Amino acid sequence: MSRYLITGMAGFIGSTLAHKLVEQNHDVIGIDNLSTGRLENLEQIKSSVRLIEADIQDLDEVRKACKGVDFVLHQAALASVPRSVKDPLTSHGSNINGTLNVLLAARDAGVSRVVFAASSSAYGNQATQPKVEEMYPQPLSPYAVQKLSCEYYIQSFCNVYNMEAICLRYFNIFGPRQAADSPYSGVIAQFIYKMMKGETPTINGDGATSRDFTYVDNAVQANLLACHAPAECANGRVFNVGTGRSHTLNDLYQALANILNFGEKPAYGSPREGDVQHSLASIDRARKELNYRPDQDFYDGLSKTVEWYLREKDASVNLYTYA
Repeated sequence: MSRYLITGMAGFIGSTLAHKLVEQNHDVIGIDNLSTGRLENLEQIKSSVRLIEADIQDLDEVRKACKGVDFVLHQAALASVPRSVKDPLTSHGSNINGTLNVLLAARDAGVSRVVFAASSSAYGNQATQPKVEEMYPQPLSPYAVQKLSCEYYIQSFCNVYNMEAICLRYFNIFGPRQAADSPYSGVIAQFIYKMMKGETPTINGDGATSRDFTYVDNAVQANLLACHAPAECANGRVFNVGTGRSHTLNDLYQALANILNFGEKPAYGSPREGDVQHSLASIDRARKELNYRPDQDFYDGLSKTVEWYLREKDASVNLYTYA
């Protein structure tokens, strides 16, 4: 049994990680300021985890959380391109200053390894597909710059302080527990929520935009593999976490409409500022060095996600709103 600290544990990916680690009988601690995370995400395991309600920008609280910890799974972030475009200062504080605090606290506590939730947005709008880790980053948005800056901070800590850390560049993670009705929610969560309400979702752009949509269980697998990967992988190296397949927003809309028996055609709006046009992961490095095998495919993941939202709707629980 190991002790894990999950930053952002009440969030979508953080809570999914917590559920898996509890299932494996590990000792799980979390830190979350609940600005976007929700206590309901932890309801079923609340007696098996310890949550510190604090902001990762509070270094003293992060230091307390890191005491005696073996692995830090750093998921906490203001994870939204549009939010960062609208308010870059606030997202900078959470994403960069908060990450620096996590690194300082982990270093001083002698944590074995840090696994960081990086972002595929670092690649920017490069035409080459799929995206491979050797590509020179071309971030378009403040959020992408922030996540990339954190990668560089992590690499410097590995070099200067002999820390072990791995950066996982997530490609459009989706699944149960993802907030749905905020303007900053993931597109899959937004589409499901609107279709369930009988409203027509709006596709930003012409619908040809494509993404490597990745079910959350694949991201969980990658995090746990990264904790125990060989030391030569943990010098701040970057690994893509996707499926190696992409789908357009038009494809996504139709797949969800079929699952939910929703008959309306999509509405189309203006493209979002800072969005990339196409995003597809090469997962060759993660396959070879982490033994990563994304066994949850796009369509099965959509079905499981819709089933979860429908169950919560039937239970009359409001699991969707956050500021």
